[in-house]
Amino acid sequence: MRARTTKGGAGRFEGLRAVLDASGVVGTWDWWLTSGTVIYDAGGAEFLAGDAELAGRELRRPQAVAAIHPDDVEWVIGEMQRSVASGGLLLAEYRVVHPVRGIRWILSRGRVHRGESGQPLRAHGILLDITEHREDGQRYCAQAPLPEEGALERMVGYCAGLRAEADQIGSSKLRLLVDMLLLEVGQQIARRSQN
Repeated sequence: MRARTTKGGAGRFEGLRAVLDASGVVGTWDWWLTSGTVIYDAGGAEFLAGDAELAGRELRRPQAVAAIHPDDVEWVIGEMQRSVASGGLLLAEYRVVHPVRGIRWILSRGRVHRGESGQPLRAHGILLDITEHREDGQRYCAQAPLPEEGALERMVGYCAGLRAEADQIGSSKLRLLVDMLLLEVGQQIARRSQN
C-alpha cells in the first residue's frame, strides 16, 4: 500500500494504516459468486492464498484457500456456502497457515449482495487477525440475518464493499477515505461494547 505524497496526506494515511494494523485488520476479500472467483487485496492474498503477489487477481479454489489450515478448509468452504445461501452477514473464525507468522486465527466478516431476482451475486468483506484473542481453539460461523445486527454492524459490511471497490479502481484517496470511515465505525462499536 502506498502513502499519499501530497502535503499532510502522507502522515494521515500512515497513521490510519498504523491504527488499522493495530486493530488487526489484515486484508479484504471480494467473492464473485456467479463466476466462483475471489479477489484479495495484498493482505487478503497473503493470509488466505499464502502469497501477497496474488493480490488483485481472480483466484479459484484451491488457490484462493491455499493458506487456510488443512483441518479448517472444508469447514470454512461449507459454512461460507451455507451463509451465502441464507444471505446477509458472513462471519467466520478459522485458522490460516501464514507464510512467515505460522498459524494465525482469522475473523472474516462480510456481506452477501443479491441481484434483483434474489440470486446471490457477490460477497465481500474484511479479514482481522484475532490470534491474540483466541484461547479455546473453537471455530465460529454466524449466519445472517442476525436480528441483533444494528446499523453500525451493517456499516462494516458496506465499508468492506467500498474498500474492495476502491482497490479495484486503484484509488488510494478513496481507499483512505473508506479506511477512515471503517476506523470510526469500529471505534464506535468498541465504545458501545464497553458501556
